[in-house]
Amino acid sequence: MAQLPPMATILPKMRLVTLMLLLLAVCLPAADPPRIWDDEALKDWATPVAALGVRPGHYSAAEYYAIPGDNLKTYPVYHPNREPKGYWEWLQKQRPEPLVDASKIRSARDWAAAGQRAFEDLDNVFFRTDDPKLIARARDPEAFKDVFLLPDGSIIGNRWVVTEKGVVLGERECALCHVQFTPSGTVAFGGPAGVEPAGATDRNPAGVNLVPLAYTRFFPGDNFLVALWRSYTVPWNPDPRVEALKEKMTHPPGALFVGDPGTFARFHGSPWAQTKVPDLRGIRYSRYIDASGTHRMRGAEDLARYAAFVNGADPMTFGDHQILTPAQRKIRLRYADEVLYAIGMYLMSLDAPKNPNPAPDARSAAGQKVFQREGCISCHVPPDYTSGKLTLAQGYNPPADHPNADDIVRLSVGTDPELAMRTRKGTGFYKIPTLRGVWTRTRLLHDGSVASLEEMFDPARVQPDHVPGGWKGPAGDRRGIPGHPFGLKLTPEEKAALLAFLRTL
Repeated sequence: MAQLPPMATILPKMRLVTLMLLLLAVCLPAADPPRIWDDEALKDWATPVAALGVRPGHYSAAEYYAIPGDNLKTYPVYHPNREPKGYWEWLQKQRPEPLVDASKIRSARDWAAAGQRAFEDLDNVFFRTDDPKLIARARDPEAFKDVFLLPDGSIIGNRWVVTEKGVVLGERECALCHVQFTPSGTVAFGGPAGVEPAGATDRNPAGVNLVPLAYTRFFPGDNFLVALWRSYTVPWNPDPRVEALKEKMTHPPGALFVGDPGTFARFHGSPWAQTKVPDLRGIRYSRYIDASGTHRMRGAEDLARYAAFVNGADPMTFGDHQILTPAQRKIRLRYADEVLYAIGMYLMSLDAPKNPNPAPDARSAAGQKVFQREGCISCHVPPDYTSGKLTLAQGYNPPADHPNADDIVRLSVGTDPELAMRTRKGTGFYKIPTLRGVWTRTRLLHDGSVASLEEMFDPARVQPDHVPGGWKGPAGDRRGIPGHPFGLKLTPEEKAALLAFLRTL
């Protein structure tokens, strides 16, 4: 065997290489983000609305970039009794800083790291307020009685934002909804929602409700009820329940926005056709964004574009139908490209966690055979456990020349068609989700009505007297959960094996 050179000769060379690498990293130019709002990319980004046969409209790049991008660092709101000593006084002395500093980014890894900070700390500009009463309430110990606290004493909802005009109160954007509570009392941002923590469950201090303020800013000239109606109205297929919102609040506000801890009534959807808060840790395996596949997902830029779209870059135009008034139909908020691109890069870097306690190999292998035999593999194709394609909502027959034709599986699994057929998200499709990480999810199907894999494969769930474990829907606690019949006729042994296999993905 050849004799190794002495360490005394190796170490100086190693130090030299390390020094050169460090100097190279310092000298590398900063990475500029791509231009997010790109007219060419927008042309075929959105999926046509099934009832109209046209794509939703978008603002032009010229309109989008006509205003400056927001990029402000935010700071935790603590329970006043847990606030670090001198924190409030220190905060008053801070100057505005960028949430994402592109001058310090030199690699894809840097973008993802910056994106994690942005995803977790970004605030919604429409929620910002300098109202002294609300700021005082956010510093009143009595207002924190039922508020969930993170281990450091901070809260999930509100954030302090240092602006040119001083410290204002804001509210988290992405991470407010995309948060998974863990048994240890911590949270996983980006994970699936659906389980509330034991004990205190409120996100913000009592009396600090910024939602009406945000809605009337998003829809200037409207009162809160009209703004709420404008969020969901479908001019070509009016829903009397939505139309009634213009005159009175038909349900408690909380039930209209969030009917279940894991579901939400997004703009263009409906309080009566809610969607689950998705597990973003599998988004990179998708070809489409949203349960009904409203937009293509071609990479980090499309994720960034979608974040812009849902935060104000949406003219709400559907062919000849204009949801917004002329005064409302203009860009009033945009985030800087570096903020959105960083978030997109972070989400593309995420993967579902592996189950630390999988079933024995023999049991999961038996379940894999059931998975293949039952035909699950035709839609949930390994290794991503999705084909990335679109299935038909019940009642939709797309034209042969549909622009998304290459991704359409021309069959329906029979799930509730309300979202995909009767709302402004009504593409006529539901996307095939990835099963990677399905063992962590507490809300299944597009509407989050199923709360576990056990319930998913329970034949009783299709019966009219079933009580959904997840979103109950607008008609009471008892209803059948239709569709996706695959696996409902398995024997108990086959079902147990299949679940064991799914919990390894």
